[in-house]
Amino acid sequence: MDTHHKEIDRLQEVIQAERAWVEAHRRLDIAALERLMADEYKHVRADGAVVGKAEDLASYQTGDRYWEFAESDEYDIQVHGRTAVLIGRWRARGVNAGERFDYSARFMSVYVKRDGGWQMVAAQSTPLPGDEL
Repeated sequence: MDTHHKEIDRLQEVIQAERAWVEAHRRLDIAALERLMADEYKHVRADGAVVGKAEDLASYQTGDRYWEFAESDEYDIQVHGRTAVLIGRWRARGVNAGERFDYSARFMSVYVKRDGGWQMVAAQSTPLPGDEL
């Protein structure tokens, strides 16, 4: 297989990992989220706080969150060997702790290929004002 086809395959693998991430959010599939997050995962939240894997997973396990809609799109992906940087748009609607949410954000996720799959090692998101669903 030539280099161009390998590059396309890696891009498709990263997109599949991102889609699995979104689907795990929609279903609140904690086990899938845990598999997709590397142990050293860090998330820079919109308020500037940095949280690790355990804290991020705990925020999903409260039972207070429900997703009516979630998707990501507008992908810009750079693959550097076994590391990929994905910039995209996240859109979601639902309820969290009794409060409705409906928002869009620009995000950046860093994936590393391990054991034949891609795991997220870092993520950051910035809300896009006025871009609600």
